[in-house]
Amino acid sequence: MSGLRPVTLITGASVGIGAALARVFASHGHELVLIARRAAEMEALADEIAAGGAKRPLVLPLDLTDPLAVGKINQFLAAAGAEPQHVVNNAGFGLVGCADALNHAEQLAMIDLNVRALTDLSLAWTSSLARHRGGILNVASIAGFMPGPCMAVYYATKAYVVSFSEALHAELKSRNVRVTALCPGPVRSEFQARAGVVDEEYPTLLTISAEDMAAAGYRGFMRGERLILPSLPLKIITILVRLTPRAWVLAGIAKRQLRRYKNQPGP
Repeated sequence: MSGLRPVTLITGASVGIGAALARVFASHGHELVLIARRAAEMEALADEIAAGGAKRPLVLPLDLTDPLAVGKINQFLAAAGAEPQHVVNNAGFGLVGCADALNHAEQLAMIDLNVRALTDLSLAWTSSLARHRGGILNVASIAGFMPGPCMAVYYATKAYVVSFSEALHAELKSRNVRVTALCPGPVRSEFQARAGVVDEEYPTLLTISAEDMAAAGYRGFMRGERLILPSLPLKIITILVRLTPRAWVLAGIAKRQLRRYKNQPGP
């Protein structure tokens, strides 16, 4: 054993699903390290968790698109005498619009955060995760099971997260490291505003609160599930997508996306 105390790293832990996951992990006795760009929101969340009787999380303001991010996290952990038991990769964002019309640099930044940074953090501490019989919880999306006209790059990044997580689940199982992909449907959060989504009513059967999503994610992760689709309608959607001709899926998603968002060019 290393002698370092085990902690749970949670990225994108300032608002939304990330904050909800932090509350759930803390309520089950995990010591947390919160990582995101916005320090004030994380400090407020850390105070809230501590006020509820849990150990106050450590807070690390950091832009995960920085290629040196893992090294900076390692320095922070070493100074705290800690090492990862669990890694929760929640940080990510989306953009709406046709890929050739959206800002090129922003789309590459999306790939950098949603794919490269997630991969880096998933592979950085596997020895530590194995020592503590921990794991990796990657927040993917129902979008990872289908193509996404008008959000082409975002859907593609989430398809990567699903595929990568499933493969890593098989690779690391023999080392007692659980790897799980949590696949939310619509969850009201700042994600929509960042992506350019118009305020709208989501189908009731598909919606789930960030708190319920986090609770389902924690339960499934601790059980060692490979994929978590936290409602029956979401599970049915993934089956229907596989059975429906691809051209119909593409046409249906394109129509839906164009109806949902404002001021976006059509395909």
